[in-house]
Amino acid sequence: MILRQFLHQDPVGLSYLFGCGGQASGAVVDPVGDPGPYLRAADETGIRIKYVIDTHVHADHLSAGRQLAEATGAAYILSARADVAFPFHAVQDNHTLPLGNVVASVLHTPGHTPEHVCLLVTDRTRADEPWFVLTGHTLMVGDLGRTELASSAEQGAKDLFRSVQRLKALPDYVEVLPGAYAGSVCGRRLSGKPWSTIGFEKRRNEAFGIADEATFIRFMTAEIPPAPPEAARLRAINAGATAAAA
Repeated sequence: MILRQFLHQDPVGLSYLFGCGGQASGAVVDPVGDPGPYLRAADETGIRIKYVIDTHVHADHLSAGRQLAEATGAAYILSARADVAFPFHAVQDNHTLPLGNVVASVLHTPGHTPEHVCLLVTDRTRADEPWFVLTGHTLMVGDLGRTELASSAEQGAKDLFRSVQRLKALPDYVEVLPGAYAGSVCGRRLSGKPWSTIGFEKRRNEAFGIADEATFIRFMTAEIPPAPPEAARLRAINAGATAAAA
């Protein structure tokens, strides 16, 4: 298994390169900014980037996903539910992405956005059980993603409650590799620690621990911070609905 985590500070976010070193097959998730660091990391680890995946249509930064996919010849992947104005490789719930001895299984986890997906990753050279889950802006360390940037806050919270049940059903030892950490506009109580486990978040993440749907919706729709001023514009650019400024 090859895994590299990229911490971004402006904007705050997390990207990943992961895959099979033995068969030189990998993927990049939620790339931000210059494609150069991902290309260098792939070169240094001997990985060929096969897939570039955005967990959702982002509203907090400009995605580098399509640019990186074009530079590498990789398939650019979004959920089949993504409403965008350009061609992409669509994946459904339970779709698997083979990467040599590593496999990523797609989990449709709407809530933060309607098209959001997580990626449950297994390294079959070690075990048949999943090792970690790339959670984007669904489950983060200390909180869950805000729900009103791409739908109504209440509808997003209803969707997110169902998504949370899928993540809670994962074994406690599964590592959580989120798409944001403290300082991100996409959560309210985020930790500065950029990874965790399902078990620890069950115990110490207040939103993730709520078992009753009505209580969960009230919690997620209370004290919603102001929307980031550029959120609608960034999401529109990432969806191909408008061009980025030169």
